Amino acid sequence: MNTVYSIGELESFLIAILVLFIGHSVNRHVRFFKKYNIPEPIIGGLVVAAVITVLHFQNITLAFSLPMQNTLMLMFFSTVGLAASYKLLARGGKKVFIFLGIASIYIILQNAVGVSLAAALGLEPLMGLVAGSITLSGGHGTGAAWSQTFAEQYNMNTLEFAMAAATFGLVMGGIIGGPVAQRLIDKNKLESSYGIGGNHHKDHPDLVTYDQLEIDNVTAKSVLETLFIIMLCVAGAKWVGYLVASFDISWLKMPEFVYALFLGVVITNLTEMTRGYKMNNECVDILGTVALSLFLAMALMSLKLWEIFDLAIPLLIILMVQTVVLACFAYFVTFKVMGSNYDAAVMAGGHCGFGMGATPTAVMNMGALVSRNGPSPQAFMVVPIVGAFFIDIVNLVVLQGYIKFIL
Repeated sequence: MNTVYSIGELESFLIAILVLFIGHSVNRHVRFFKKYNIPEPIIGGLVVAAVITVLHFQNITLAFSLPMQNTLMLMFFSTVGLAASYKLLARGGKKVFIFLGIASIYIILQNAVGVSLAAALGLEPLMGLVAGSITLSGGHGTGAAWSQTFAEQYNMNTLEFAMAAATFGLVMGGIIGGPVAQRLIDKNKLESSYGIGGNHHKDHPDLVTYDQLEIDNVTAKSVLETLFIIMLCVAGAKWVGYLVASFDISWLKMPEFVYALFLGVVITNLTEMTRGYKMNNECVDILGTVALSLFLAMALMSLKLWEIFDLAIPLLIILMVQTVVLACFAYFVTFKVMGSNYDAAVMAGGHCGFGMGATPTAVMNMGALVSRNGPSPQAFMVVPIVGAFFIDIVNLVVLQGYIKFIL
């Protein structure tokens, strides 16, 4: 008989913080993790998820209460928007479209791998899309949505496969990004144009680094002001989502975090143009890093790893091949097309994150890299914008094309 233990909100929040401490400790003592910049929430989250999985097979289930998880995600994407001044946007605008082109080509390749392997292994070709961009580039939400569509239109039950594939992708995206990018940095002797170490905020006041090791000079007042602006973006995103749903404005329907990101862009550029208020980039940096770390810790400690164990062997084979293909694509294609420089290497690590998992995983990969190698503001501008907004549109178009071709 399975016994379920419900963990309270406060206790669940404490465990999420503990996840980060566990990840930090393992990262510090295990040379491989330290060398290849595996993000601390990934390490700590997998340790806790492994413990929960062992308990699950002992018929003990832990149910966490994490009401802040979605809010923390919205807070992080708000800070991405708040860091996007028009000066930086102008500097990185061209790269956004180049990276979008690379990511779009990869989605086509990702589905080609999924569909061809599914057919070769005796699965329905549509299952190849589930083990392709539906879950790997789309994530859990996109996987759940398409599973409902497949059930209604094609009488196929793909929900369990979709959730397992998305979970696998989330984990692997966080694991391979650091090693791929660090190998590029070391092999090509690349350096950040802002240098390694030192106080980047002092030398470059407009820079948001998302470096958890950065020394910051903040005050209680500046933290409260920045937190107020971030929460304005969060609340605004929820209201925009509600209004879009209420008036059924289909062309404006997108995930709430996209609204939060663009509200942040609007606010930071309005304050910059009017010069009525100076955004404190150090506070944006700190609060964004904290929100992202806690969000990923909560997401990973809630993973049901036994869903991966329940995967059919053919689907697991497809996912392993997808992992290798993405690592090679990011290493040989993304890096070279994006300029073969330090920013390109960090973007390659980010591409591993959202090509297999989700945009927050991509940003955490890049955060781990810049903590060791120095800032890359261009990467933090390009990858989240493509991963959070444009890629979902491309994914939808590509998937529709594949479904028409298959059927």
